[in-house]
Amino acid sequence: MSHPSIALGIVGQAWPILLGQLASMAYGVIDTMMAGHSSPADLAAIGLGASIYSSVFVSLIGVVGALNPIIAHHYGARRDDAIGASYVQGLWLGLMLSAVGFPWLAFPDLWLGYVGTGPDVTALAGQYLRVLSAALPAALMFRATYAFNVAVSRPKVMMSMQVIGLVLKIALNYALIFGRLGAPALGAVGCAIASLIAHWALFLMAWAHVHLDRAYERFAVRLAWPRWTLLREHLRLGVPMGLSYALESTSFTFMAVLIARLGTSVMGGHQIISNLAGVCYQIPLALSLATATVTAQAIGGGDGPRARRSAFIGIRIAATAAGLAVLMLWTFRREIVRLYTDDAAVTGVALSLIGYLVAFHVFDALQGITAFVLRAYKIAVVPMVIYAVALWGVGLIGGYFVAFHPVLGPPWGASGMWLMQAIALCLTAALLLGFYLWLLRQRPVAGSAFR
Repeated sequence: MSHPSIALGIVGQAWPILLGQLASMAYGVIDTMMAGHSSPADLAAIGLGASIYSSVFVSLIGVVGALNPIIAHHYGARRDDAIGASYVQGLWLGLMLSAVGFPWLAFPDLWLGYVGTGPDVTALAGQYLRVLSAALPAALMFRATYAFNVAVSRPKVMMSMQVIGLVLKIALNYALIFGRLGAPALGAVGCAIASLIAHWALFLMAWAHVHLDRAYERFAVRLAWPRWTLLREHLRLGVPMGLSYALESTSFTFMAVLIARLGTSVMGGHQIISNLAGVCYQIPLALSLATATVTAQAIGGGDGPRARRSAFIGIRIAATAAGLAVLMLWTFRREIVRLYTDDAAVTGVALSLIGYLVAFHVFDALQGITAFVLRAYKIAVVPMVIYAVALWGVGLIGGYFVAFHPVLGPPWGASGMWLMQAIALCLTAALLLGFYLWLLRQRPVAGSAFR
């Protein structure tokens, strides 16, 4: 396959993934925007609660996400029956993992009081998390269905459903946050109830589609009890993937927990920049998923050279897209922040932090896509170790000392956390890309041998 054909294949899969991811990401953005016009306490509670929920959810979907390279390998090798069996086991795994995450969300009072926020914000965040605990099973089983569809090159199906889910979420938010259409005004808790309804609606739509659309008949998707042989294969790749996701996500979550001590305005400004970072990351994330899928399909088909070409083309596209995003973000930074809040103090904090996002976004894109490429080769332990050293060791722990101790002069506050996180992401990108290049030199005709 020629270079232009590979590039078109990656972009062709990436754009519906991107639109679907943006629709899902918009849940948090819309919650932040709407709550920001409700009250500072609602905004701070969503900032704290969403960070905690995200850490639990992202850690668990990392395990579920192993379904993508597993099915993509089967798809490249034309093992259709194995695809259906793996998908059904992925659903079981999502349901089992929800039992792991449920206690952290359903009983937040056991540990939320140690965060150090005010009692009003703590109480709101606790209610927010308790409602979202009931959404976790649906969210994880939907992600299994999502991974299945992307792996067999059907991302447009998921994109359509995610857009429908977003429309539902906006309508429910409007009613439940501000008390419109006869609903009570519930603020941050209304955001959580809207998400609960939207997540279950999404999963039920996806499940029905897979069983009603005749295009899926070739994959022999049939209900079955858990099969431990398949689940063990899934967990062997999924657990280090989940830990990598957890390390990446919790490095930002604990930033929010630490920054919450600096006051509601600082927390609000931090939450805006965190949201922007998440939105910006959706482009390289979509390209990462598309590149990893194309690469894994080539590996499954035994075509090592095409797998390598796909990986490098995807990396170049992601770096270019990230550079363009950085340019737009810096040029329109004031207008973008104004979309989130009209509070002068929160705006000032957000504008003081946005430069750090601009500084690290290209490196964030590079580390993300390289990690996905390695997972396409079923290599997940090395990225996990790199994330632990860089994101937690340098980013979070280093950020804590710079933010709250006189390490680089007077304590930097929130800026110190963001500075060290930027350095950590640069280091992560360098280590992951260097490791992949080293692997290629060790095995220049690599294909499925990379395992």
